[in-house]
Amino acid sequence: MNLGLKGKKVVISGSTAGIGFAIAAALAAEGAQVIVNGRTDARVTAALESIRRRVKNADVRGIAADLGTAPGVAAFLQQAPEADILVNNLGILSPSHSWRSRFRLAPIFEVNVLSGVRLSRHYLPGMLKKNWGRVIFISSESAQHIPAEMIHYGMSKTAQVAIAEAWRNLSWAAASP
Repeated sequence: MNLGLKGKKVVISGSTAGIGFAIAAALAAEGAQVIVNGRTDARVTAALESIRRRVKNADVRGIAADLGTAPGVAAFLQQAPEADILVNNLGILSPSHSWRSRFRLAPIFEVNVLSGVRLSRHYLPGMLKKNWGRVIFISSESAQHIPAEMIHYGMSKTAQVAIAEAWRNLSWAAASP
């Protein structure tokens, strides 16, 4: 398949395993310049090696940074100041059977929502200036059907959908004459 991504700079948060890793490998196979992210050098290195084994001539590099914190995002952006495509994939979940734990919103919100907000706020103006770019939030069905044992997770996924929709509307407005 040719998605027309050859040479496009792609940042994928939380991409050393799972959905993020699969996205990174697929976009590397399409010829994109992919930046893989994880919290540790070891995980990032392992993901890069795996992608390079799967995709001959993959243009990939990695940045270890905890994007669930403002300082982590700032350190990441120093190493990756530009992107054509941003995939906000980073997310954590923690099912809980404790009533109080289900409402511990701040840690989940910080990682699942604010990481994407911080990255998007940085990259979106450059995309608008070039009149080309993509900001993608990876959410889940929990945004619509919030599991009782993961109220905090469902809230964060609903917030991602709301932010993505709001920025889609804003970016069209900003790009219009």
